Amino acid sequence: MNTLKRTLALVATLAMSATAFVGCGKDDSSSTAEPTTAAPAATDAATDAPTEAPEDPTEAPVDPASKSTEVGAIDSSLKTGGDTFTVAAWNADDMPALIASWQGSTDFAGYKEKLANDQIEGIKFINFDVGGDKASEQYNQLFAEGKDLDVYFCEADWALQFINDDTKTVALDKLGFSEANFAEIYSYTDEIGKDSNGVRKGVSWQAAAGGFAYRADLAEQYLGVKTPEEMQAKIGNWDDFVAAGKKVSEATNGTVAFADSLGGMWQAYACGRSTPWVVDDKVQIDAFCEDFANHAKELWDCGAVTKNNQWTDAAWEGSGVNGTCMGYFVSTWGYGGFHMNASGGVGGEQYGKWAVCQGPVPYYWGGTWMVVNPATDNAEEAQGLIKAATVDNDKMKTYAINKPEFVNNSVVMDELIKADTVFNKDITGNFVNNQNIYANLYDNVTKIDFDGLITP
Repeated sequence: MNTLKRTLALVATLAMSATAFVGCGKDDSSSTAEPTTAAPAATDAATDAPTEAPEDPTEAPVDPASKSTEVGAIDSSLKTGGDTFTVAAWNADDMPALIASWQGSTDFAGYKEKLANDQIEGIKFINFDVGGDKASEQYNQLFAEGKDLDVYFCEADWALQFINDDTKTVALDKLGFSEANFAEIYSYTDEIGKDSNGVRKGVSWQAAAGGFAYRADLAEQYLGVKTPEEMQAKIGNWDDFVAAGKKVSEATNGTVAFADSLGGMWQAYACGRSTPWVVDDKVQIDAFCEDFANHAKELWDCGAVTKNNQWTDAAWEGSGVNGTCMGYFVSTWGYGGFHMNASGGVGGEQYGKWAVCQGPVPYYWGGTWMVVNPATDNAEEAQGLIKAATVDNDKMKTYAINKPEFVNNSVVMDELIKADTVFNKDITGNFVNNQNIYANLYDNVTKIDFDGLITP
């Protein structure tokens, strides 16, 4: 089966997956957790709105002006004073830096090395060293074996498998957190962190806003656009995006693709969905999927999207380096990662030639939620780590600049962007005129709306 057929078949498969498929994320993951009584099997957060106001006060919207950085007392049901604070994640990209920030350090690389060698007293970091799609299996194994675990990460694709299981995640109010603590987070991250009953079990420190990064010189040559604003006007919806792709393909005799992969296109496209994948326990394979297939095929047939497989083909990043791919769908975490590789790195052949616009639809790609094991014996440390990463504005600001990270705090990011903050000189230097890419992505993240679309 060729790549196009595999990708289009995947659209249907993803929708039928028993995971927390919310429209975006790197991979689909199969659920292995047993259902619990805490979350009714036939209940999801994306069905029709209730006819009566929910009794749970966490459902009420919180005015950002009521933001509080003070956390309350830890519930007596949670243990404290354990010998080892054990944290887990699928890789070492974020957890060491978050621990460093919590402890008042910006030596992220140093903490990464020390944690890898068990050199930080009282803290053990379990690094699965796998893709995010494989982590749920690793966590289930830890729980099955009864291993020590305090705080761990969940990815959007399968988060609800754990968030809806009271034996694997604890409500954050038991750790002293109130809704006022999270008054400044972006709304879409808010939805994913709650279980089917509206109880907050997880919170993210990052907002993984996406955009379309493109070669500014090629865009001017083949599309006649000179600014990100002009580019956005050129590709502001999917019909226009396809038209632009065809124009580039025609102008280059098919030697330059407009977009990096069908996988990248799907990350953005899926975020434009306006109805949930599951309604009344029935999978909705509707016109949205057909629209994606039609747009994808138009780009595929004219060579406006590469034939490369996201992540698995060396040519995926290589096509940016050799100039046969003009644009990539990239989220905030990717600008210093795969997109930097696609530019050839600092000083590489294509370094410094790029620009970013919002793309055809506001979207996010990925993101990670911190959750706490109900069996934790270090509730105080868990509270402190989560507070530093998601509640303490000063620490979040320092983290955003030094990581760099698009943190999950609208007030912090608004302040930093208005100050034209350079979050990372190497990443910024990859863009024409040192474009403030976070400022562009800020517009996207404020428009993402998943209210009613999160389904178990």
